[in-house]
Amino acid sequence: MIENIQFDTVRNDIRVPGRYIEFNTRTAVRGLPANPQKMLLIAPMLPTGRQPALAPVQLFSDADAANLFGEGSWAHYCVKQAFTNNPYLDLTIIGVNDAEQSIAAKASIAITIADPGANSGILTINIGGTECQLTVNNGDTNAEVYSRLANIINQVNTLATAEVVSDKIQLTAKNKGSIGNEITLSASFNTDTSSASSVVLDIKPFEGGQLNPDISAALQRVAGKHYQIICNAFTDSLNAKKLSDHIDLVSNAIEKRGCIGVMGWRGTLSTGTTFANNINSGRITVAWYKNAVEGNAIIAAGYAAVIASETDPARPLNTLEIKGLSITSDASWPLFAEFNSALYNGLSPLHIVSNRVQIMRAVSTYVKNATGTDDPALLDITTIRTLDYVRDAINQRIALRFPREKLSERTPLKVRSEILDVLNQCESAEILEQVMENKEKLIVQRNPSDPNRLDAVIPADVVNGLHVLAARVDLYL
Repeated sequence: MIENIQFDTVRNDIRVPGRYIEFNTRTAVRGLPANPQKMLLIAPMLPTGRQPALAPVQLFSDADAANLFGEGSWAHYCVKQAFTNNPYLDLTIIGVNDAEQSIAAKASIAITIADPGANSGILTINIGGTECQLTVNNGDTNAEVYSRLANIINQVNTLATAEVVSDKIQLTAKNKGSIGNEITLSASFNTDTSSASSVVLDIKPFEGGQLNPDISAALQRVAGKHYQIICNAFTDSLNAKKLSDHIDLVSNAIEKRGCIGVMGWRGTLSTGTTFANNINSGRITVAWYKNAVEGNAIIAAGYAAVIASETDPARPLNTLEIKGLSITSDASWPLFAEFNSALYNGLSPLHIVSNRVQIMRAVSTYVKNATGTDDPALLDITTIRTLDYVRDAINQRIALRFPREKLSERTPLKVRSEILDVLNQCESAEILEQVMENKEKLIVQRNPSDPNRLDAVIPADVVNGLHVLAARVDLYL
């Protein structure tokens, strides 16, 4: 029985006869909240983009990305990759300008046709995953081939610009900084003639890019808004640290805007594990796709968009396809030992199954605690996503039920009852388990030093993913 019915608008001093009935919506919501996944992408833009740098803009398709951030910019390609993997993505982008002292990466292609009169075929140039094809006719000179090829590369709007310099085509990354060193370059010539060996391609890969822009200003612009996923196009150690620090800040108990950071890695296992170990964060996940044709930023954009497509925080991401990534050569496919080592060192491997690039297992970069001891507490990225969701669910329920509550001896029991109801519903949704078995560990009590405060201890046994099955087959004759 309710001893004291509280009203918000009906006063206690009314003497005028009548019926005074108000509405109470505090008890309306009895289920769990939705789990929307808003994604923030930070990537370099070009001066030709119409969108001001460091100004967040929300997009619902990649149609305007080229105009807003410049054709051939990393931001343009990352937006395209994100929507390729998640057409219904809630995406906000912040474009950043190149650093003032940055240097653009450069590459070159030299083509030697020993017998121009007897060589015809298709010349294919792949720049960071974008193919440019040129038909070479019998009688074409080197100069003619260079001129036409440079025009095609510039028209396709790849990540680089092309110009003819003496006896070669020089490629310059459109965005300056070390991010340009990630642009891959390959070339091939398919010919119908028997003298294909007389066509020689000399390729110098992209290198020399220096000094990525600092993403601190971009993060400060959105520090007050809640994004569940932040995708960082840059994989230098400075920006990785800035991202990790920002995520720790906005996800703490005071701010309560839990999120994860996403990056990509196309390098070797040893360099990738070093990069991940230096981050060592339960809220950062790095997708590793060895020797990928696309750059780290493109890998990260696709990976982040796929994560955003899964609204169940506890459900593993295994086998989900990341579209828009080229299939690597057989020689680049890691062995079991490499995959296992990656998962022990904070890298989330991508592998090829049935000619599709899939997530093997999504883990965080957290592998050791503050004492340097191995700690698997936050191994899977689903763990921190589950904890964030449970916190949001409890926070919403308490905010809805007790917006103007008195703190009496009965209040802790009422609050505990609501929290327990949220935990039970999380168990029904297979987000938590063993709720009733851990019920005695749920404590809600008055703070001994602050008369206006309740303290709570909330057990959360998260539902783990099924990743490994071990079995023995016994033979009977």
